[in-house]
Amino acid sequence: MATARPFADTLAQFLTIYLPVTRACSRHTVVAYRDAFTLFLRFMDQQQATPPDKVSFADFTAPNVAAFLGWLRTDRQCSAATANQRLAALKSFFRYVQSQAPEQVTQARQVLGVKAAQAPEPAIGYLPAEAVGLLLEHAARRRGARDLALLTTLYDTGARVQEACDLSIRDLHLDKPASVTLTGKGRKSRIVPLTPRAAQILTQHVGALPHGPSGSGPVFTNRAGEQLGRAGAAYILAQCARTAHDERPELVPEKVTPHMLRHSKAMHLLENGVNLIYIRDILGHASIVTTEVYAKANPEMKRQAIEAAAAHTLGPSRYDQASRQDLLTWLRQAI
Repeated sequence: MATARPFADTLAQFLTIYLPVTRACSRHTVVAYRDAFTLFLRFMDQQQATPPDKVSFADFTAPNVAAFLGWLRTDRQCSAATANQRLAALKSFFRYVQSQAPEQVTQARQVLGVKAAQAPEPAIGYLPAEAVGLLLEHAARRRGARDLALLTTLYDTGARVQEACDLSIRDLHLDKPASVTLTGKGRKSRIVPLTPRAAQILTQHVGALPHGPSGSGPVFTNRAGEQLGRAGAAYILAQCARTAHDERPELVPEKVTPHMLRHSKAMHLLENGVNLIYIRDILGHASIVTTEVYAKANPEMKRQAIEAAAAHTLGPSRYDQASRQDLLTWLRQAI
């Protein structure tokens, strides 16, 4: 009879073999799962007086997991969405446990039965086209070729910031028709077309790189010549946003994140009549349901839909321009 696998061994197998090898998850995904368990161990140590090396499967009870989620929201000031992501990591592990340690099925069901908190749907932050243009103008004027190429790539391709940072020279196809190959979540690749202007900007940037346009090095590097990281990309954008905000505070917010450029691209495509299916493919969404959030968040499209429906059901207005002006005059006088 095989001996039961302790929690620590199973977790190690999950993080070092199952996720990166069997599931081919990216390093960032593995780190996110690792952080979820690091926090749970910290919670058990601080709140339940159980040192990390003493935590076992028996500690993963429904009350403990629920208390852990509450601790995340209160002590660590996490949002409901963040707490739900941590819960999702625990549940993913215990689905794995069910197949690897059948004797823990009852324990696994406790965790899998914990309900996620109802998180409000986040508002989508995006910029008007004029604001994006001003950001790119400031990147060209104040930051230089690399930063202009970076911001242009983030917006033009709708790339996630890590996807842009991971770009190598061989991912670029700058001859007509120009395109870029992005590798996203689950190491899935997609080819995204580039506008002629974006291709021109990238061509100028790549031509000035030390390893040249025919090499295989990273497209975006830091001062040390190493691949630019997410924090570096966010910093570059923040600097451009700060100066653009100083110039046009009513147009550009003080804080602009790389993901806002991705949202902006999706919204601008939608406003120009591009089908949601194509937007899904450009953004690399696994499901069209994820992409539909842009249609729901676009007030202009809602207004147009309401007006179109009203025109069909109500017919043209009975008030001519003079009647409307009389009504406005009355309202100003009476109120």
